[in-house]
Amino acid sequence: KEKGAAPTDLEEEVAKALFDIEVAPSSDIKTDVRDVYISSAQDLEVKNRIALVVHFPFRVWKTVRKIQGRLIRELEKKFNKKHVVFVANRTILDKNFRRKGLQVRPRSRTLTSVHESMLEDVVGPTEIFGKRTRIGVDGSKLMKIILDPKDKDK
Repeated sequence: KEKGAAPTDLEEEVAKALFDIEVAPSSDIKTDVRDVYISSAQDLEVKNRIALVVHFPFRVWKTVRKIQGRLIRELEKKFNKKHVVFVANRTILDKNFRRKGLQVRPRSRTLTSVHESMLEDVVGPTEIFGKRTRIGVDGSKLMKIILDPKDKDK
């Protein structure tokens, strides 16, 4: 947590679960889990089930991506009846980024790019195969995300 804020009970629980995976003798991902730490965790209610959203700092996201499938499976075992979703913390720079002393705003820091990346994180380890945006008569937008068909069994 930033600025030394005290972690919540849920965050403590997730950190303990990660530590348990790290020290488990049978775990095949324990060397990678050693480098991983979380920045926050929260519960979200999605269609009368609870999803656990775990936020990672962007620095460790590369390591998390490598072991994402196996790590999600392990955490879902520990937190039964909960879906586990991993998301990286990314920075969005607004239009007047020059106030922050930057010359150019990288494409990866734009609002659209960060939202696209978050969507990629949420559906991971599966790849996004296609997108369809349907605009209703009232102006509401519905985005349909088509996932990779070869990952259907996962």
